[in-house]
Amino acid sequence: MTPSAEKMYPSRLAIKKDASRASLYDRVRYYLPTILIFVAVLVGAEVFVRGLGITKFILPAPSAILQAFVETFGQLLNRGMYTGSEALGGFALGCTLGILVALATARWTAARETLLPLAIAANSVPIIAFAPIMNNWFGVTNQFSKMAIVAIITFFPMMINMTRGLTLVEPSALELMRSYAVSEWTVLREVRIPNSLPYMFNAFKICSTLALIGAVVGEFFGGTRDALGVYITQEAALSRFENSWAAIIVACVMGIAFYLLIVAVERLVIPWHASVRKTEE
Repeated sequence: MTPSAEKMYPSRLAIKKDASRASLYDRVRYYLPTILIFVAVLVGAEVFVRGLGITKFILPAPSAILQAFVETFGQLLNRGMYTGSEALGGFALGCTLGILVALATARWTAARETLLPLAIAANSVPIIAFAPIMNNWFGVTNQFSKMAIVAIITFFPMMINMTRGLTLVEPSALELMRSYAVSEWTVLREVRIPNSLPYMFNAFKICSTLALIGAVVGEFFGGTRDALGVYITQEAALSRFENSWAAIIVACVMGIAFYLLIVAVERLVIPWHASVRKTEE
């Protein structure tokens, strides 16, 4: 093929290269403002703290926090993994129980009308109210006490969202299934569960951040020295606030990573859903 013909009829490889370049350009253009704002906030905070002479008791400079993060990275990593295991265990327990209870409440109307208002009311109880009770039941140094706290605060969002996904089904789909005289189990498997998947992943996203918050806040009320929350309180008590802020950054990074993992799994499981297609456009 002559060069002029190649220009007129580009190959598939050339088309793919052009599409990948355009996609890369779009991603850079999309994320660049966020990165620039983030850098500007850090630089502005550094200038603000040093220019006004703000003491580290109120707010350490970002450079001091970064230095503390580098110096204590090994300790922070170990403590982050310890707290992360508590958050992950409680997340798995709470979400599993929430899904099972939602399946029961969606099947029986009486159970739904009784449990759903109770779940909504219990979901408004602050985490601090559960922490002393769980520590008293299972022991302050027992990791399961923190997992129980996480399980409680993740159970209700999962149950509420999953129940809505199982019950808010198109009436026409249910009528079609009943016209074939299929069993309730078939309706659940073929209609209700597929319809509930977007609701379930929305609950997973909410619970992914709540899980880490619950684990860290639970550790504020006591735990081993390996816990991230205990480290934050101890370093603050010793006026090493830059170390406390470095630990907070670790908790934030873990929460973001957990959330992004849920998003990646959602794209693999329900690529057909509108919310997933919108994020890929």
